[in-house]
Amino acid sequence: MKIVMLERNSVGTDISVDAIGRYGEVTAYANTTGEEAAGRIADADIVIANKTPLNESTLKDAGNVKLICLFATGYDNVDLKYCKSRGIKVANVVNYSTDAVAQHTFALCLYLLEKLRHYDDYVKSGQYAAQDRFSNFDIPYTELAGKTWGIIGMGNIGKKVARIAQAFGCRVIFHSVTGRSGCTEYERVDFDTLLEESDFLSLHCPLSDLTRNLINCEALKKMKRSAILINVARGPVVNDADLYTALTEGEIAAAGLDVTGTEPMRESNPLSRFMDSGRLIITPHMAWASIEARTRCVEETCKNIEAFLRGGNRNIINC
Repeated sequence: MKIVMLERNSVGTDISVDAIGRYGEVTAYANTTGEEAAGRIADADIVIANKTPLNESTLKDAGNVKLICLFATGYDNVDLKYCKSRGIKVANVVNYSTDAVAQHTFALCLYLLEKLRHYDDYVKSGQYAAQDRFSNFDIPYTELAGKTWGIIGMGNIGKKVARIAQAFGCRVIFHSVTGRSGCTEYERVDFDTLLEESDFLSLHCPLSDLTRNLINCEALKKMKRSAILINVARGPVVNDADLYTALTEGEIAAAGLDVTGTEPMRESNPLSRFMDSGRLIITPHMAWASIEARTRCVEETCKNIEAFLRGGNRNIINC
């Protein structure tokens, strides 16, 4: 069994992937572009990828491929219809990063809410040592308790965030983009109500035709001027140019992003010009990447391969 790992470095070089070698002869590439993919998987039986495009263009000459395993939950880089037509099964990993992403959601929120950049700079600049009083709170901040936390994407991560928000004393509301959510633990509202009532709005939804540019100029104008937006879902769910306008014009208070419209974020992205870290914090798509989560990602991929070799369909998304 020939296994080709197209993006070995996507789980970090500090995490071992040696266990995958139990299932076949492994060829690992640090990273792979779309242009490089076809040549690298030509004789593969199993392909392990993360963001590399896997579609008719990259797979048409790879006649032996039987299984694609993703080092990820999202699969928008894979043409599922084409794979099904070829009999290629596609498996993702689920729930491996829930704790990490939920944790990062609140790290972004609290950094902005409590003006931590400002106060850290205040102390380190010497201003605190020079003052004649014991405390400084020149930029006011508020509590989470008693506020409304809105969520789009009430899957495993969304529910984890909801539980944490409740523990902080928040009222939790959510909107189902598809209208098919089975969640009954929290108050479900329409989109406009979510925008108008949320003090904090966090995004945990997959990217689809329904969610692309969901948070745009029109949506941002409906939010509270005091609201904080958190996007740890997919970059294109938020229109970056519209968010830049909303921040510069004070339509919302702040935004915490772990994802942007293109990754890595390009200098042409207007958000790269917004330098006020007290109102915008951007991290490099690392919310999912705790040591524990990346270890689980590899372990779950091994379980998917093992199940497939035994004739099972563990985490197969295109059955």
